[in-house]
Amino acid sequence: MSRDARWKALLDLLVERGRLDVEEAAAELEVSAATIRRDLDQLAAQQMLVRTRGGAVAHGVSYELPLRYKTARNASEKQRIAGAVADLLAPGEAVGLTGGTTTTEVARALAVRGDLTSGTPALTVVTNALNIANELAVRPQFKIVLTGGVARPQSYELIGPLADGVLSQITLDVAVLGVVALDVRHGAAAHDEAEAAINRLLCERAERVIVAADSSKLGRRAFARICAVDTVDTLVTDTAADPELVRGFEEAGLRVLTV
Repeated sequence: MSRDARWKALLDLLVERGRLDVEEAAAELEVSAATIRRDLDQLAAQQMLVRTRGGAVAHGVSYELPLRYKTARNASEKQRIAGAVADLLAPGEAVGLTGGTTTTEVARALAVRGDLTSGTPALTVVTNALNIANELAVRPQFKIVLTGGVARPQSYELIGPLADGVLSQITLDVAVLGVVALDVRHGAAAHDEAEAAINRLLCERAERVIVAADSSKLGRRAFARICAVDTVDTLVTDTAADPELVRGFEEAGLRVLTV
């Protein structure tokens, strides 16, 4: 097993359990305890976890995996969700895309849509996500508008007041949000308050708001609120979503698509 694969496996276990024991992790990954100790030390140096005697714990109450380690989680669900979201967007629209793994898949789905291969522009995409802008910038039919701000390494998103100047001057047809939590009572949320603030601005500038979230995000809360649930027009999620949660969102006025 490569180092990157071990690190991803360790971080996934840490998200699931909240705490890791060196000996148990070594047995599960079939490597030596010394290798696990070295991996945990290196991950701690990058502030991805906190080392403890004999293991590690998650890094704080708002623990968040960097984007590059989240990409493979629920990958097939995210791709189905992304395809459904892309189908909701019309040629010529101005679309806001927040950062995140699911919205990155939305960008990829848009890039291969046959009816978006030409136009002046075929689509205008406003985003604060460096990786999304990088992927779409090579598509000349798309007009890419990147907000200003300071790069957040966990999510590749630009955050801070520099983005306000751009967002205050534009109007969007639709904002597509990637969230870490969506709850009927508490709304959509992110781990980071600065990231949530940019996402909130995108919502305010849009005629309609779509949340793209796999079922693991539903019924959960996170530290930084993006918007109330009545701000959201459409939720696109996967078929594993709890029917009771889906019913609650529909009763709150959301159109819910399960794919």
